[in-house]
Amino acid sequence: MVDDASAARRRNTAGLRRFLDLKQQRDWMHGETILQDADERPESLELRLKYVARFEKLLRRPQAQAVLEILRRYGSDCIPIPRRTERHYWSVSCLPSTPGKALVRVNASWMELFSLYADGDDIRALFLVHLSDFTTDHSLDEGQVDEDFLEHCVLAPEDVSYIFPRGEDIFGVKVRGFSSIDKFLATPRALQAIRAFNLTHMNRGRNAYQASHCYRLADHMLGDDGR
Repeated sequence: MVDDASAARRRNTAGLRRFLDLKQQRDWMHGETILQDADERPESLELRLKYVARFEKLLRRPQAQAVLEILRRYGSDCIPIPRRTERHYWSVSCLPSTPGKALVRVNASWMELFSLYADGDDIRALFLVHLSDFTTDHSLDEGQVDEDFLEHCVLAPEDVSYIFPRGEDIFGVKVRGFSSIDKFLATPRALQAIRAFNLTHMNRGRNAYQASHCYRLADHMLGDDGR
């Protein structure tokens, strides 16, 4: 009876709290647990077919393999239980038509989480995170950005810059080059900040960008590409 009541409460809860309690989320954010994901993925055959042409166009770009490699890393390390939450709580778009000419974009709720762009034959990334995770005093003071730490997260100081998007406690980190993006994702404090921001927005409810989800990209993010 208690188990039934608990299950009912989870069904009526918005966001990731339907699947993970706050302790599980916090432990994952800090890298202290490995979450149990689903074996199967919910799928729409119609949607899978819809973006095949865009995916094949992306594959013809010189940046394609770098994009797929970084997306695989992002899907594995930055999204909690990605199979159980695919499309409904996060999605990935291929060559989205929105301004900026991104190659790929990951979204949750109404928020962009992560984008990759062409930079010559290489790539550049935009990570959206909480400003308070990148200030020296963990405040929302834009003058307190920890630039020394940001430079530590990449191979060369010129590989990183930042912006202040609209919205409370939102910070945009721009990283140039595959190797520096890879290093940024491997830096524990940066990874924790990415996870914290993603949890915030995945907990806000259903993903508004479900209709633009590209399953072929998601296959690579989730290791289902047969590689």
